[in-house]
Order: sequence, then C-alpha cells, then structure tokens
Amino acid sequence: MTHDELQDLIHPYVDGELDIVNTRELEKHLADCPECRALENRVRILSAGLQQSGAAHHAPARLRRSVRRALRKEAQESGSRLWIPLAVAACAVVLVGLAIVRGPVSRRDIADELIANHVRSLLASHLVDVASSNQHTVKPWFDGKVDFAPDVPDLAAEGFPLVGGRLEYLDNRTALALVYDRHKHPINLFVLPGSGGDESPATSKRRGYNLVHWRRGGLDYWAVSDLNSLELQQFGQHFTR
Repeated sequence: MTHDELQDLIHPYVDGELDIVNTRELEKHLADCPECRALENRVRILSAGLQQSGAAHHAPARLRRSVRRALRKEAQESGSRLWIPLAVAACAVVLVGLAIVRGPVSRRDIADELIANHVRSLLASHLVDVASSNQHTVKPWFDGKVDFAPDVPDLAAEGFPLVGGRLEYLDNRTALALVYDRHKHPINLFVLPGSGGDESPATSKRRGYNLVHWRRGGLDYWAVSDLNSLELQQFGQHFTR
C-alpha cells in the first residue's frame, strides 16, 4: 500500500472504523513515518475538539463516512491531500447543524470502548509501547505523555507480573494502559482522569469479558481481561493495596 493510501486510512483508524488487516498495516507504517504520526495526532486533536465539555455528539457513522467519501473524491480530483482534516471540520459543521447534544458518557458506553481497545491491542499485536516488568521503567515512560501520574505497583509476588504499558485514547481524551499478566491471560488496566471520590473495586461482565473498576486519587482504573472474575477482582484488590 502506498504512503498516500495509508494516509487515507488515518481518519477511519482514529474513529475505530478500520478493519484489523488495514489497522495492522497502518500501525506498522505509523511506527516508521513521522509525517503520518503527526497527521494522526492532528486528527485526534481535531476530533477531540468536537467533544469538549461533553457538549457534542458524533455524527452517525454512515453520515461521517459519506462526508469523508465526498471530500476524498474532491481532493483526488484536485490533487490535494488535505481531505482528512477537512473531513473533521465538515463533521463539525454537520454537528452544529443538527444541534445534537449528549449527556455524560455512561459506564456501559465506557465498557464497550474499553473492551474494543482491549481486543484491538491483542489482535493488532500492539500490547505495549514500553515493554518492561520494572515499575521504575514503565511509570517514568509516561512522563510528558499524559498529564497525570498513575500507580504502577509491582504485583509479581502476587502472581500478576507487569508486562509494560502503552498510550491509549478513551472517552475522547488521552489515557494509558498498564499491562499485567496472569497465566498467559493479559490484563489491560486502563487509567484515565476521573471525577468523584475514591471507590473500591467492583466487578462487571460485558460481551464475555470481565471488568473491574475502581477510583483512587482522582483517577479511574478499569481492568479488562478474559481472566475469570474472581482472579481479576483479586488483581484489583492487590493493586489498590
């Protein structure tokens, strides 16, 4: 696939609409291409801008795809490569015209997004950006990449060794994932800024995956895995200690 063709995939990739085969190829390209990484970052920033203060709602996927197709065709006829940021702006205009307003994202919505990111990390072979079992290597790696400092405990003695971590994008903002392991069952622990007081670990199940959520120090922690619910809750209890 050519450089220009891969650039055309960046927007659907950011929207989570890209199939796994193209996702793998694009992520491999992004690792080696600073220009496309910068473009991806601009698209994410523009997309996030549409969601500031929880006041906007994504246009329907079919509508966004139609807008992008029209802009892509226009750009191809003119020879321009600017259709990607233009598509974001066009969707913003559509949103204003529709005047769609949403309330706070529900935990059910967050759970669906967490599970999708968990599965994608396994299928795309992109489990970690920093691979290390040393908490003093993993935690400093996030300095300057996120504006919060998560707990990164060493749980190897409890049977949950640290594997590493990576950057994530959740609920329209930058987040991170810490990766632990339990008998070859990866545990993605997603961490993002939260609101409200501390909460003890609580379990839930969604689409065949177990989740444990807790809140501490102004941060939301979500553990997601196909590990059984008892052991995943034990992981949450060890982590919070």
